[in-house]
Amino acid sequence: MSELHVLASLPQRTLDGWHRFVASGDQDLLASLLAEHIVFRSPFVQSPIPGRTATLLVLTTVVQIFENFRYHRAFISGSHDAALEFAANIGKWELKGIDLIKFNDSGEMIEFEVMIRPIKALQALGEEMGNRIGPQLSLLKQAAALQR
Repeated sequence: MSELHVLASLPQRTLDGWHRFVASGDQDLLASLLAEHIVFRSPFVQSPIPGRTATLLVLTTVVQIFENFRYHRAFISGSHDAALEFAANIGKWELKGIDLIKFNDSGEMIEFEVMIRPIKALQALGEEMGNRIGPQLSLLKQAAALQR
């Protein structure tokens, strides 16, 4: 269990770009990091959210909602998987979370899963996300389901 894992160079470049996106909110930067068929797993819904367009919508909205966002630790598992521990505020709630990211051989993000606690902070985030992008996200999910 004492193996040292390091991301491959292309996933590491993408992860560096992710940190630049989080600091800037630049949607164009984020788009270049995501595979076309990325799968986003939200802490709010059971089914995955497929596709670059939907993932862009979710992630660019979240960075606008979170206050005082910061990463604390990174965990690497093999050459193409990372977990990033974060904290942020949403209104009066402080939350903690984990981003689980899987990269393809080209370095693009192909899976992005988010876990958040406590439940009250997650509920506040879910409400704000629903208010901002709920109808848009539903349409994107319906369109993706029709393409399958």
